[in-house]
Amino acid sequence: MVPNASPSSLMNLVPFVAIFAIFYFLLIRPQQKQQKEHEAMLKALAQGDKIVTNGGLYGTITGFRGDDLEVQFSQTVKLTVARSAVSRLVSSETPAKTSSAA
Repeated sequence: MVPNASPSSLMNLVPFVAIFAIFYFLLIRPQQKQQKEHEAMLKALAQGDKIVTNGGLYGTITGFRGDDLEVQFSQTVKLTVARSAVSRLVSSETPAKTSSAA
């Protein structure tokens, strides 16, 4: 007589644990890392930095007012922008052009 062969309840949890691990390493962890880098960038903003806002406006930081930034977008336009509205820094160096001569 063969005993009733049924998978243990622990084996039923293995696929769920594997799926959670995959989600953690492919989605959650990289997003947390990117968020920490963005927060560090926001804290390190300095006067004269060129930035891009979440709305796509390019400007230069001219001063600080607490958690807000004074940003000059053109010679005549200077606005106060929330620090959290900064999307990224614009590097002052332009990337070298690569020639694809065939």
